[in-house]
Parts: sequence; C-alpha cells; structure tokens
Amino acid sequence: MVFVCGDLYYWISDLYQAHMSDSSVNTAGAVSEKEARETAEAARETEWENPSFVRELFLGRFRLDLIHPHPPPDTAEEARAKPFMDKLRSFMERVDSEEIDRTGEIPESTIQELRDIGAFGIKIPKEYGGLGLSQMSYIRAIEMVTSKDGSLTALLSAHQSIGVPQPLKLFGTEEQKRKFFPRLAKGAISAFALTEVDAGSDPANMRCTATPTEDGRSFIINGEKLWCTNGTRAELFVVMARTPEKVIDGKPRKQITAFIVEASMPGVEVVHRLRFMGLKALENGVIRFTNVKVPRENILWEEGKGLKLALVTLNTGRLTIPAGCAGAGKQMVLIARKWCNERVQWGQPIGKHEAVAQKLARMTAYTFAMEAVAELSAALYERGGYDIRLEAALAKLYNTEAGWRIIDDTMQIRGGRGYEMAESLARRGEPAIPIERAMRDFRINLIFEGSSEIMRLFIAREAVDYHFKLAFNIVNPESTLKQKLSAMAKATPFYLTWYPTRWINGSRFRRYGEFGKLARHVRYIEHATRHLGRSIFHAMVRFGPKLERRQMVLFRAVDIGAELYAMSAACVRAQMLAKQGRPEAVTLANAFCLEARDRIKVHFEHLFGANDPAIYKVAMEVLAGEHAWLEQGIVSSVAAGAKPRREPTPTKPKQGAFSGVA
Repeated sequence: MVFVCGDLYYWISDLYQAHMSDSSVNTAGAVSEKEARETAEAARETEWENPSFVRELFLGRFRLDLIHPHPPPDTAEEARAKPFMDKLRSFMERVDSEEIDRTGEIPESTIQELRDIGAFGIKIPKEYGGLGLSQMSYIRAIEMVTSKDGSLTALLSAHQSIGVPQPLKLFGTEEQKRKFFPRLAKGAISAFALTEVDAGSDPANMRCTATPTEDGRSFIINGEKLWCTNGTRAELFVVMARTPEKVIDGKPRKQITAFIVEASMPGVEVVHRLRFMGLKALENGVIRFTNVKVPRENILWEEGKGLKLALVTLNTGRLTIPAGCAGAGKQMVLIARKWCNERVQWGQPIGKHEAVAQKLARMTAYTFAMEAVAELSAALYERGGYDIRLEAALAKLYNTEAGWRIIDDTMQIRGGRGYEMAESLARRGEPAIPIERAMRDFRINLIFEGSSEIMRLFIAREAVDYHFKLAFNIVNPESTLKQKLSAMAKATPFYLTWYPTRWINGSRFRRYGEFGKLARHVRYIEHATRHLGRSIFHAMVRFGPKLERRQMVLFRAVDIGAELYAMSAACVRAQMLAKQGRPEAVTLANAFCLEARDRIKVHFEHLFGANDPAIYKVAMEVLAGEHAWLEQGIVSSVAAGAKPRREPTPTKPKQGAFSGVA
C-alpha cells in the first residue's frame, strides 16, 4: 500500500506555490510544467527541525502537549505595548474612514500621525529606532485597525508583514539593518514586489531580471511587477528578480534573488495605480524597473534564495490576516448584537426570533474561534522552537472564510440597512454603520497572500510530506535498485506500526478532565485526528497517481484538519480564560465545537467525492463551449478583441522625507 506514495510526486511537487495572491491563468510564454515544479520545490522548506501540532494532526497524531496549556499572556509585554495601543486607539477613533473610502486616498496628515506614534516600526527593534514590540502586540494592533478601516490595515500590514522590515529582520545583515531600519521605523513606507502578469502562484514564469554588471558590484534590474501593495507610495521595495542560472547537481537551475530597491533610484517608475472593488485607498500599482542599478550589498540573504525568503517571510506575514479577520468579526458581532436588540418586528426584538438568533450565536462562536486560532498561532511563534508554517496557513485559510460568512450574516441581519452605504444612511439621519464597506474591504482576504485554493494546495502538499519522503524512491523511475531497497526498508517498519495505531482510540483511556464541559470535544478531536490520518493514507491507496487530479478530495481533508485545529485552539483558549475568571468562554467554545463536529462529519462522509467526476465532466464541457447555448439572451461584458487601457503614468514627485511615489 505504501508504494502509491511515490506516484504522488507528479502533483505534490506542484503544491507549494502558495507564495502570492493571484489564482489566474495566463499561458502566454509559460515555462514547462516540470520547470515550474522544480522551481517551486527547490524553494520550499523541506526540513521540519521543530514540532508542529498541525503537521502531527495530518499524520493522525493528536499532540495536545504542543499547544496545551495555552501559552500564557506576557503581562510585561502587554505593559510595554499599552502606551502605543492607547495612542493607536485614540487615533483610530478620530480617523474618518468614510472619507478615505469616498476619496480613495489616505491623507498625508493621517499617515504622518501614524508615523508619529511609531505605527510603521511596531516590531523593529528599539536599537534601530522602532518600538521593539512582539508579534502578539503587532497582530493585536492590526486587529484594532482592521475593526474600522481596511485600507489602513493594508498600508501598515503590507509594510511590516511582507515589506522590507520583516525579511530584513529575518535575513538582513547588520549593515543593512543599520542602514534601513531607522528609516523604516520613522515611516519610510515599503512594499513587496513579487507578482507579475504571468508569474503569480507560479514563480518559474518570472520575467523580471537582475543582471550583474561587469565588475560584479551591482545588478541591473529590468521588469515589471503587478499588484504591488504600497508600491505607489513606497520609498523602499523588496524586489524579486531572476539572476543568472546556476548548475546544481549537473542541471541548470533558475535563481530568484531578493533585492532592496530604493524608489528614488533612476529607472523606478509607477506605471499605473490600480483600483479595486474594496480597499479604495489601497496604494497598489504596476511598478516598472528599467535598467535600475542596485548595489550587490542590497541583496537580502543570498543570491538565489529570494523565493525561499518570500515563502519564509509569508509564513510569519500570514499571522497578520487571521488577527485582522478576528477584529472584523468582533465589529460585526457588536453591530449585530445591538441591532438584534433594537430592531423590533412582530412584537419582539429580531434577536429573539430563532432564524436570526441562530446567525447571531454562530457569528459569536466563530469569532471566538477565529481569535483563538489567530492568538494561538502567534503565541506558538513567539514561544520559539516551533514550526508555524502550517498553523499560519490554516489560520489564514480558516479565518478569512469564517470572517466572510460573519460579514455576510451581518448584512443579512441588517437587511436593507446593511446593503445601504454608510454615507447614505447618515444623510437620512440613521447611524452610519458601514456593513457595505466592510464587505467590499474584506473580500480580498480570501485572495491575497495565498488564495484559499492555493492555501489548500500548500497544506495538502505538507500533509503528505512525510509519506512522500519515506516512500518516493520506491517508485521513482530514476531511483537505483539500492535506493528502492533502502526506501522499502525504511517505509515498511513505519507503516507496520503507524497504520494499526491509527485505529486505536486513545481517547478511551484519556479523559481530559481538566477541560470540564469541553472534555468530550477534546476526546472527539483525538478520535477524528486518527480518522483523518488514515483517511489521507486511504486516499493515496485508492486513487494512486490519479489523486493529483482529485483536488476536492484533498481540499476536504484539509478542511477537516482546519476544523480540528480551530476546535483545539478554541478549547485550550477557553480553558485558559476560564482559569482567569472568564467561564463564559467555555460556552462559546462548546457552541463552536458542536457546529464544527457536524461540518467534520459531512466532510468525512463525502471525502472521496462520489459526485466529483460528474461535476468535473460538466466543467470540461463548459470549457469546450458545449453549454454556450445557456449564455443566450444576455449582453456580454467580455468585449471581443478589446485592448487593455492604462491610466496615464503618474508624475513622480521630488523625493523628500517619506514622500515616496505618488
């Protein structure tokens, strides 16, 4: 049964392309499938030096000891962060978010006030001029900002989560830190330039190049980057570019290198500021680099390690979005709770009607779980000695999708007042509650920093990683007989022990009494974890090489894992809060777990997707135009032969302190 694992090579090498946001397809000039896989696989983190609760979960092993007891709050850090958090709250209470949304611009005075309170240097060490606060303090700040204004969240998060500060902190030299950190801490806005028209989730298609000069002291960058958040206002960029290929193990390998690029360098040009459905003030654009000369000392980490740098940076960067989603969820619960008490229909508040009450209860329980997932993931990162790549990915996937449902339910509860713009509500004398803006702003969370589909593929890749490493050489056509025999010798003892123990219900012997009312859910998590581990193995045995095309099977397995992680986070957080005098948390965790168990049951029942082939067949017929008859009677929005049109290139202002590019 283990032999089928090697056949999965043809899809799992393709599954780690989770580094950026777009899920579009453009085949023009695309590289080969093999080349794309090799580029992505070469960049992924292949070793697991530290433990991971989620990785163990997908192997069918419930390692509660890795997350319980929940890491306690750092009271000293909270005290250090309080002055900044108080200033940030005061600032956010005064921000006119409706004006920002209406004009599509963040006033310079608003940005300057953020600079003045240190909001652009939250995690930058004090010795370089930053606030020196922790990841937990940072995500709580982002949670607060997101609860009111998504455009400001994007500005601060793109700068600090994936912009120059984070990779500089992780991979920068001391000289680079001394040079750039003080500017960044004072508010020199930064951006992350990776995505291109033909290179989103597939890095092998990258066209931006960095050619070394004859003396080797500099590189000349040429290319164009798309969807570069903060790019239209940035002073500093992290730019990913292709450097000359290197021969590794006798084969030429593409090299992608990360550079720190100054917006003031000759040849850096903002071609077009992009506008979107939401986040109206998002400073996002197309950035062109024409013969931009960058000194070698501006390379981050090492030549050829740019893509790996991007992936590692995003592991931590993804901790931000789940916290923002929790902040948005809290705002929606507050709005819905007040409205459900105030709005009276058929003689009683609408919150008393079961149909609305169900929504309100689920929204609240989901929000509790979202915060539990976000804070547990960040706390594990803070504790150190823990690999959070899967926790961060699941947190991003779970919270963005749960948060979207919460906002949708809030709009439904508010009815016409939810759909009506806040400005319109205010003009006719009602409270300007911006559900419509919240929905527009939130939707992008399911797409950027790894779309939901890419997140599921990434998680699926790691879910089978252990099996892949153990058994791949058994069926690899390029393996020698010695390698095949060695792999069989390693795999057989593992599966002879591992597989039977996935059937033993350890929860019968462990009662988890310290969890009180939640103990039954913890026992269920252990039981379901074993079920998940063997189900993933069964899927590999059942579908063999065809599993590469059964993405929905993989997605359901990932969703089961996500629910189990959310349940685990909710239970350990509720238990911690109950000890701190907040027993109400147990009620919310219980409600969440009851619903999560029902969702898990459905996923298990439909794991192998009996209807998937029929649905896929219909999709192929649609692609072939066999159902184009259904499109009759409409006026097409797809203009045949239409040429893309760009706005005029914005003028570049003189470079002053933090002026960036307009």
